[in-house]
Amino acid sequence: MADTNGVPREVRRAVLASLVGSTLEWYDFFLYGTAAALVFNTLFFPTFDPLVGTIAAFGTNAAGFLARPLGGIVFGHFGDRIGRKSVLAVTLGIMGVATFLIGVLPSYATIGVWAPVLLVVLRIVQGIAAGGEWGGGVLIVSEHAPDHRRGFYSAWSQTGVGLGFVLSASAYSLVHALAGTESFLAWGWRILFMSGILLAAVGLVIRLRVMETPAFRQRTPEPEKTRAPILDVIRSHPKSVLITFGARIAENGAIYVFLTFCLTYATKIGLNGGLVLSAVVVGMLFESFAMPVWGALSDRVGRRPVYMGGAIAMIVWAYPFFAMFDSGNPVLVFLAVFVAAVVCHGAMIGTQPALFTELFDSRVRYSGVAFGHELASMVAGGFSPIIATALLAWAGASWPISLFLIGMGVVTVVALAFAPETRAQALDEGEMPQEATAAAAARTT
Repeated sequence: MADTNGVPREVRRAVLASLVGSTLEWYDFFLYGTAAALVFNTLFFPTFDPLVGTIAAFGTNAAGFLARPLGGIVFGHFGDRIGRKSVLAVTLGIMGVATFLIGVLPSYATIGVWAPVLLVVLRIVQGIAAGGEWGGGVLIVSEHAPDHRRGFYSAWSQTGVGLGFVLSASAYSLVHALAGTESFLAWGWRILFMSGILLAAVGLVIRLRVMETPAFRQRTPEPEKTRAPILDVIRSHPKSVLITFGARIAENGAIYVFLTFCLTYATKIGLNGGLVLSAVVVGMLFESFAMPVWGALSDRVGRRPVYMGGAIAMIVWAYPFFAMFDSGNPVLVFLAVFVAAVVCHGAMIGTQPALFTELFDSRVRYSGVAFGHELASMVAGGFSPIIATALLAWAGASWPISLFLIGMGVVTVVALAFAPETRAQALDEGEMPQEATAAAAARTT
């Protein structure tokens, strides 16, 4: 059934469910990144030098990224076996509970070394939930969307990621301004984390209203004895997994340098932290609504040229980004973040859901998308702030960080050079990528 605008009602409902759910889930996940840069270094690692404490706090942040492939494998397995909708309800609930528990966790001054230990455990739980969330949030839209507009509709799932960051950073700034620095460090930050469970409940109610995706409902039933979906992915889609992994390196690694490490860099060069946080919020807000534009462009000209354009733009912008920060000019700081987010990152992440979805067939799509995506999260997103901070401590300047960004961009460009163009590809079993089709034929012989 379609509404008066000609958009199928289930597509709109799927977009809303994915958008709201992913916004709230990623609000929880991004809160930790901001707190790692500005709060946890003093509350959970107070015996370290400030910069070393920041590296240690980013290390706990990385623990969540290390756990994300596990979440992708576990929830991908059940997403391919029992459906996308049920798994998404579970991931949202887990994330909400873990975030709440971080909010009530005693600091180092209260329970000593157990504080950072428990912090790491809860961050790992967050990472497992996030690892299962992204693939399902993307597929619940991509598999409902019409083939010729999949880029546009599926990009809205990424808008939820951007809005989750905006919501977390805005909430951080608001509570910090109302409570003041001393009260914020004492108890204010806890309010942000404790609210996560309430937001998760709201998202859960919305998600339960969406139907299971057509691609999952209509697929051919599997024999009783089949290998685990992740093993099937590795056997039948190795090229697709490698393309997904490589394409994600620049997108994921760069954004945590541009939007998380930049707060640490600003402190190092004496730039006002509030100014930089405001620039990040504005940049991500604009990017959130630019993502569907980039997705729509990929529907017209193809996934590869749009995605590759973002990677090349990131390579070009790696040095000017830090040069604009070094100037201390607020206008240039805002421009640096705006271009990095809206153009460089936006073109990649806006095209990513459709591209990755179209690389796998529906039997193993959740597992394949989640596994390749989260492997890159572990390598790039988890360690890029640590590497950038270590490079800054070593060189005392930004040039090696720019080279680091360029290197990640090159990896993504090479991966995309080997990727097929998948624009407007049907998602039914009869339209599988070439390598999967060959593997499927082998299974029937």
